[in-house]
Amino acid sequence: MSNQIHPTAVVSEKAQLGQGNVIGPFVVVEHDVVLGDNNTVAAHCVVKKGARIGHDNSLHEHVIFAGIPQDLGFKEADTYAEMGNGNVLREFVTVHRATLKETGRTVIGNNNYFMATAHIAHDCKIGNHVILANDAVLAGHVHIEDRVFVSGGVKVHQWAHIGEYAMIGGNSKITQDCLPYMITDGIPGQVRGLNLVGLRRAGFSADEVRDLKNAYRILLGERSTLEQQLAELDQLKSPRARHLIEFIRSSKRSFHRR
Repeated sequence: MSNQIHPTAVVSEKAQLGQGNVIGPFVVVEHDVVLGDNNTVAAHCVVKKGARIGHDNSLHEHVIFAGIPQDLGFKEADTYAEMGNGNVLREFVTVHRATLKETGRTVIGNNNYFMATAHIAHDCKIGNHVILANDAVLAGHVHIEDRVFVSGGVKVHQWAHIGEYAMIGGNSKITQDCLPYMITDGIPGQVRGLNLVGLRRAGFSADEVRDLKNAYRILLGERSTLEQQLAELDQLKSPRARHLIEFIRSSKRSFHRR
């Protein structure tokens, strides 16, 4: 199937396009862009050099993908912004390519939904089935695991790590890592409880939810040191508790608590 390119669109001859793409009015596709199959790029989008986009993605009006990083120390380099398959980027979403040539990539996985005016800065790593609500902003080097919900107006500090199945409450200020499976909310962010609605919607079993309730009581209590808490978590013999342990041990910024 051939591509449908509106006559007002400007598509570089050096861009690599697959098949079945729909390129709308006044779109700009620069050189050194790779666009897979069956993508929709709506009016006034700009897909800049260094973009690597997979299949079946939908870029709504005025999206900027692979923009130059907002880093005062950035020197022009061959860095990239990569996106997998089945993602939806709503109006005015901005995604910046990496600033560090050594790593070289801002990476977005599959089946994510980014609502209007969300911003993904340079060198971020986003997993699969992540939702960023309106005006959610990720600073550079943020890492978000799978199936996270980031509510509207949230601001996430650079280098923060948000664990799988976490939910971040609206307008929260996130300056540290956010624990998997839990709700973090507020200014500054604090753990408010388990993300029970999200866990049940994701099909977690009653046993898994029970284990995570026990993990929550262990971690958010004040009866013992963190090392003692991690030892108690290990005693649960739960894969989810094990992920919590690994997440905490790998944290470089500490994590939001109650």
